[in-house]
Amino acid sequence: MRAVLIQPASPPTYWGHQHSLSFIDKGAILPPLGLATLAAHLPATWELRVRDLHLAPLDDADLRWADAVLVTGMLVQAGSIREVLSRARALGRPSVLGGPAATTSPEAFPEATHLFRGEAEGRLGVLVAALEAGTGPRDLTPAGEERPDLALCRVPRFDLLALDRYATYAIQVSRGCPFRCEFCDIIEIFGRSPRVKAPAQVLAELEALRRLGARGPLFIVDDNFIGNRRAAARLLPELAAWQRASGTPFDLYTEASLDLATEDALAAAMVDAGFSAVFVGLETPDPDTLARTGKRQNLRIDPAAAIEKLTRAGLEVFAGFIVGFDGDDAAALERQRAFVAALPIPRAMVGVLTALPGTQLWRRLEREGRLRSATTGDQFDRPNFETTMGDEALVAGYRALLAGLFSPEAYFDRCARHLALSPPRSGSFRPGTLAALRRAIWRLGIVGPRRRYFWRLVGLGLRRGPGALPRAITLAIIGEHFIRYTEEEVLPRLDRRLAEIRAERRAAPSPPEHATARQPARPVLAPPHRAGPEGLPVIALRAGEP
Repeated sequence: MRAVLIQPASPPTYWGHQHSLSFIDKGAILPPLGLATLAAHLPATWELRVRDLHLAPLDDADLRWADAVLVTGMLVQAGSIREVLSRARALGRPSVLGGPAATTSPEAFPEATHLFRGEAEGRLGVLVAALEAGTGPRDLTPAGEERPDLALCRVPRFDLLALDRYATYAIQVSRGCPFRCEFCDIIEIFGRSPRVKAPAQVLAELEALRRLGARGPLFIVDDNFIGNRRAAARLLPELAAWQRASGTPFDLYTEASLDLATEDALAAAMVDAGFSAVFVGLETPDPDTLARTGKRQNLRIDPAAAIEKLTRAGLEVFAGFIVGFDGDDAAALERQRAFVAALPIPRAMVGVLTALPGTQLWRRLEREGRLRSATTGDQFDRPNFETTMGDEALVAGYRALLAGLFSPEAYFDRCARHLALSPPRSGSFRPGTLAALRRAIWRLGIVGPRRRYFWRLVGLGLRRGPGALPRAITLAIIGEHFIRYTEEEVLPRLDRRLAEIRAERRAAPSPPEHATARQPARPVLAPPHRAGPEGLPVIALRAGEP
């Protein structure tokens, strides 16, 4: 068998860093770890190719070469997924769609010859048999357990990836999260009992990457790295020892719950193992909203104090925020803006609440008759449910919030706050980063429209010591994407959406005089989809720097 494994393209996003990649001469942020993992579990007798459409368009020659076309993807990639599946069908090649979109929304992709739902480890027998026989049911998902023991995991086929074209590398240590956030689909897909690889498995994956020449930023893609704290505590000393013995090849970052700030020993062990950044979900500063949505772990510590503590410990904090919760209003969005503006978090990502299929939020809104349709994965569209705030006020407030957070002054102020709190670090430039430094100085510091902000941040970096200078340059490069993407794409799209909403309101007939309250009609739902995380990019200029 010959199979081509295809990663569909994503549209431009905040996390895609499209305006920053050219500084470091890379084609994309993250490699397709899911496909490399799948490839390791396909028969050794199969001949495999991996094609990532973030790096280059798909060539028909690859489809003609293949006996089977295997595609993964998330909702935000649905357009690219459908195009690939349609091209495979037109050329007479059977296709299989797996991954998050197929798992939660199998009926949404009629172009696929076959579907596979859930995780791959120990569950590919039906799929392999059907493809080798050239016939089989449309659904190739085996019956039974969909959450395999991670002891079954093999080292991903990193050798199939063009590793030198990516800004960062990726591995996975665990799946699942113990918490109950109403809006989260991770606990629905992967469960609330985190499954964890053994330390030896993790080190084998890192060693495989190292032997292929990989050096620099590495994202541990777990949705909550400390979901199983005992397992994390067992892994970290072994990871630290491996890093030291191997010359510290990787600058690590991951995702974790905010209560990491209550675990001093665990945070210190992460820094000792080479972690320099962590993404946390702050969501909102409103404790009542956190309690209503089930994110009670964020109530255990003051969020601003937690962020300051993690920053002082040596971890740059990325953070996610959400607007559109029940009870949010214009004042809540302004509180959100002021809250974020005061934090040492350059990369503060705010999204509109989305009801994802299969979540507690989806089920509640369905019971209340408030769902409109399946989500499209588009953060700059209307919510897929009727909010208590109303579309016009929410979209207008969201626009003002993003415009405020990603103005040059606001972004660079948060960068300065982060540098002022971060401990000094030592390290050396990695090969190739001096070229990125030269590009940054010319494009941002000499000819760039925001050069005064650039030099102000560089000056602060110099005053903080040699270890802070590469970080300052890195944050300026990252800011180029955030600021340009906001100005050139996000705000114009939200302006168009607002114009549409207002035009519809003006065109809508007036309610009858006897109507005393608006009763939303129960909508007809489109096929559900899942909008999953896109990954959290890091660009590094030297060892230990995100």
